[in-house]
Amino acid sequence: MKENAEKMLLVEKKCFIAFLTINYPEKRNALTPELLKDVHKNLEAFSKNDDVRCVVIKGQGSKAFSSGYDISAIPIAPLAGARQKTPDTLLQALDTIKNFPYPTIAMLNGHAFGAGFNLCACCDIRIAADDIKLGMTPARLGVAYHPKGIQQFIEAFGIARTKEIFYTANTFQGKALLQKGLVDYMIPRQDLEEFTNTYAQKITQNAPLSLKGIKKIITMFENNMTLNQENLDTADQLLQKCFQSDDLKEGQAAFLEKRAPGFTGK
Repeated sequence: MKENAEKMLLVEKKCFIAFLTINYPEKRNALTPELLKDVHKNLEAFSKNDDVRCVVIKGQGSKAFSSGYDISAIPIAPLAGARQKTPDTLLQALDTIKNFPYPTIAMLNGHAFGAGFNLCACCDIRIAADDIKLGMTPARLGVAYHPKGIQQFIEAFGIARTKEIFYTANTFQGKALLQKGLVDYMIPRQDLEEFTNTYAQKITQNAPLSLKGIKKIITMFENNMTLNQENLDTADQLLQKCFQSDDLKEGQAAFLEKRAPGFTGK
């Protein structure tokens, strides 16, 4: 981990646009708790006035937007009665991105997997370089996925596409990203930054009250999909069953050993 956690997130403000850069290239821009707290803190500060009317999130370098939450940080419950949960810092940061009062853009300068893909799903617009890959792989690792994250995928891509993303754990790339609606624009890498900046500038030229009002109304429609407490309790039971399984241990071992897992359903 970097000695100065603040440098894991680079922040630049220019012409009503805030650029957030995930700066952890040696770990393929993994989402650490410290970085996620910093994302939340900055977006909360931006939301208190109208100085930032569009947020662009990108990864450092050209290989990864974000490889997701560090696989080694996923806890395995040693006892059947022990309860595990999705890290609060991850849920908080994703929620803050999703509910930021102005439009947000994921500038996909590299691959995005797991929670990195989830972060993209929380953004309003996804603009990608033409050589990137996206994937959601909890089923390969032996874990379920938290209901809030699945809801965010459904809101971004629809129920049918979310089923495909999670059931297959496929890696999507090339024209499939556009055909399946996983990105809104696919741009030659050398033109990605200029295109994204121009797109963000076009957003900020619109009326601030209109932008905030339209986004708020869209969010109200999305909130009708919120699960009740009984649903959340059922989802938690399913998550715990996966966390306490032998399959999770096998999935993690296979990932680290770069081999196919041998799941048993136990």
